[in-house]
Amino acid sequence: MAGPQLSERARVAPPSPIRKLVPLADEARRRGVHVHFLNIGQPDIETPASVLDAVRRADLKVLAYSPSQGTAEYRAALTEYYARHGIRLSSDEILVTTAGSEAILFALACVTNPGDEVLIPEPLYANYLGFAAMLETRVVPLTCSVENGYRLPPMGEIERKIGPKTRAILYCNPGNPTGTICTHDEITGLVELSRRHNLFLIADEVYREFVYEGDGPTPILTLSGLDDRAIMVDSISKRVSACGARIGCLATRNRELMAAALKFAQARLSPPTFGQILGEAAARLPDTYFAEMVAEYRRRRDAVHTALQAMPGVVAGRPHGAFYEMARFPVDDAEKFVIWMLTEFQADGETTFLAPGSGFYATPGLGTKEARIAFVLNVGALDRAMAVLARGLQSYPGRDQ
Repeated sequence: MAGPQLSERARVAPPSPIRKLVPLADEARRRGVHVHFLNIGQPDIETPASVLDAVRRADLKVLAYSPSQGTAEYRAALTEYYARHGIRLSSDEILVTTAGSEAILFALACVTNPGDEVLIPEPLYANYLGFAAMLETRVVPLTCSVENGYRLPPMGEIERKIGPKTRAILYCNPGNPTGTICTHDEITGLVELSRRHNLFLIADEVYREFVYEGDGPTPILTLSGLDDRAIMVDSISKRVSACGARIGCLATRNRELMAAALKFAQARLSPPTFGQILGEAAARLPDTYFAEMVAEYRRRRDAVHTALQAMPGVVAGRPHGAFYEMARFPVDDAEKFVIWMLTEFQADGETTFLAPGSGFYATPGLGTKEARIAFVLNVGALDRAMAVLARGLQSYPGRDQ
């Protein structure tokens, strides 16, 4: 007799393209192979000492629940941080979440019913697909191409994707996994579509500080006339190299939406207390910290992009933000190539671990020759990782000729 069956959403939820091959990397390390982990956005830059010291100095007798919407102190610190970026918010317009992931989940839960649709440019942050599956929301992809630097499709093409069940447009700016920064005209184009078709706009702005040249991203909450439809999701994880703090936020001036999100927040009780103490200190870091951080990541970006350009058959779009680069490789299948790199290849005892590209697409069959590189290691380590990658490409039996 067969046992009880799992739900359909459990069946269709996709595995993480970032983490699903980690057991193979762990096994390679057990064999003594040094693995360069470029698969995941885990920076090696130290968390600022002042930020960690805030947690160490916390004089708590009981580690109690925090308010469901986050502590008043942290939300006040966030209003100051956002004001420095031209984003004017009150504390009541900010909901602290357990990482940016929960902010995305709450946003989608507030604006879609099962069977509704959300438009998302692809390649996309892979966890959007997981959150959509949890909520039985359908992702309608807006396919972008490496040939033009993963720019958004023309607005007319996007508009043709809007149907009777479309409820929102979700985009990441600067983009994960592409590093592309949407232009001001692109954002205003999405704004016009949202008004014309009465849609919500969800802007994932986690990487706002990571800009290497040209104009920075246009924050959605700096644009006028969007109080009824604009939602920003954010996180401190990458900004201050504090991925383990698990602190993010959702911000909107739509009071009805904020009240709905608060009900979800109350159901999960509260965001992490220590994480908010850490986040309060992070919100007050000086601009010099970010200038130095961005300069370091620019050097890393340049090291990776220069190395990719030197590899025969590789096509890569130069990222202007975030800390990722997507590239198309001359291989039969990028996931097979990554598995081969972890299980069968080594160069002087080293191998390189990338994130296969197909998991960053909602469209079946796309991204099979692409992979994402997270340039989260120091330049010396990146130079070595890219040299190992180049040797792997030369030796791979499934290389396209």
